[in-house]
Amino acid sequence: MAIAAFSEERFPLRIAFGTSGGPERRTEIVRLSTGFESRNQRHAHAFRRYDAGSGIRSREDLFAVLDFFEARRGKLVGFRFRDPLDHASAPPGQPVGAFDQEIGAGDGVTRTFALVKRYGLGADAYVRPIAKPVAGSVVVAVDGAALAPSGFAVDAATGVVMLAEAPSAGLTVTAGFQFDVPVRFDLDQLVVNLAAFDAGDIPAIPLVEIRP
Repeated sequence: MAIAAFSEERFPLRIAFGTSGGPERRTEIVRLSTGFESRNQRHAHAFRRYDAGSGIRSREDLFAVLDFFEARRGKLVGFRFRDPLDHASAPPGQPVGAFDQEIGAGDGVTRTFALVKRYGLGADAYVRPIAKPVAGSVVVAVDGAALAPSGFAVDAATGVVMLAEAPSAGLTVTAGFQFDVPVRFDLDQLVVNLAAFDAGDIPAIPLVEIRP
């Protein structure tokens, strides 16, 4: 039986909220003879890395990770992961709202819009694609008016929103949502020593963001 490259199953939440990690950028820097630097970014988007080992607090957590690791066949299958710090369209501590993020503008024809999250302001803002929204968490508004659930549909596997009616030209489409990060295990061997764990030695369990 063929195995899918990505599973929509989420890494255990109780462990995810104790993990460490965050975004990683790849920047090439060349110092010129004049003393100035030439800097080039290798990737348009950051890739996030996490260590799930720091979220393990008990033997039950260890067995839960072992079960999840085997089901994903190590590095083979990607899965959803809840970033403990950054998992919503709204600023930390604020509820998700339909006006959180601008996702497009109407032209009278287009009905599909991809979810994104902006970091920073103005022309310097970084626009991050959101491909794994949490099902049931997405709310949408057009021109400042929130849409009823019947007014749109969301593909939770791709982050694409489809409106029931195309917005008129110039109308702003906004959305609010919770989301997961698509990741995979960054190791094919899970080394667990229960004696060492009981002594406080937590195994490293690296996860790396992928493009599903």
